[in-house]
Amino acid sequence: MLTWEAPAKINLHLRVKGLRADGYHGLESIFLALAWGDTLRIDALKGPGGCELSRNCFCPPGDLPFPPEQDLAYRAALLFREKTGFDRALRIELDKRIPLGAGLGGGSSDAAAVLLALNRLAGTGLSAAALGALAETLGSDVPFFLSPGTALVYGRGERVIPLDSPRNIRVVLVNPGFSSDTAGAFRLLDAERDGPAPEDIPREILVRALSGSPGLWPYGNDFLPLFLEKGKSGEAEAYRGIILSLKALGAEFAGLSGSGSTCFGIFTDGGAADRAVRNLLERWNFVRITFPLARSGNAVLQ
Repeated sequence: MLTWEAPAKINLHLRVKGLRADGYHGLESIFLALAWGDTLRIDALKGPGGCELSRNCFCPPGDLPFPPEQDLAYRAALLFREKTGFDRALRIELDKRIPLGAGLGGGSSDAAAVLLALNRLAGTGLSAAALGALAETLGSDVPFFLSPGTALVYGRGERVIPLDSPRNIRVVLVNPGFSSDTAGAFRLLDAERDGPAPEDIPREILVRALSGSPGLWPYGNDFLPLFLEKGKSGEAEAYRGIILSLKALGAEFAGLSGSGSTCFGIFTDGGAADRAVRNLLERWNFVRITFPLARSGNAVLQ
């Protein structure tokens, strides 16, 4: 049996471009993996057999709304077996802590964890490129989680350039208690966007800023102003209230992850981060403090 951690991520920066020929939106983002997330335990039994997934849900609302066979972790296991011929019976147990529809990449991280763990258990020795090809078929965010840390991500999510992780920061996550429909968010963005997408920030600036003070980061998320202006009234008020509270409580940078619904604050003062958590828990049920998942990389811009 292997135990494998599946970390959450936040998007420090997210620019959504126009539709590509393949029907996906182009993206440019900075992903930051966190030292907190889901846990998988995978047991390959003796002899051939099927795949069984059980889930322990510790995330709001405390129950998963779809059967295990529709879970991305289960689909990843089936895909690995199909492509490699690995036919031993599998038991997978998933401790689910990352909320659904939260913009934290939980399903994608679970899928990547299954691919990595099965490659180890099966002894198939698939290369990083081969695993990446499998990951790409499962979802746009899955390739990043094959080697999580900090990365510049672009294309539709399949192009991943590792970066050095920011140091000496704490990340405070606040989920407002509702999920965000990713497909619906993109439809709203397409419907409301008047003219071309905003001009890109040069990649050199995006990367260089990461080593500086979070208070000077030029990052943004195209969905946040959209939700604040065009989102449902209760949801817009929640986003606005959380972002303003994080900044008032000492966050040097605050933003929205993915297409929602989790907001985050970046703190360089640990005491301020702890006080912020205590304060925010008075209003919001889901507040977590965590750190970047350390991994060094060299920025090779392409």
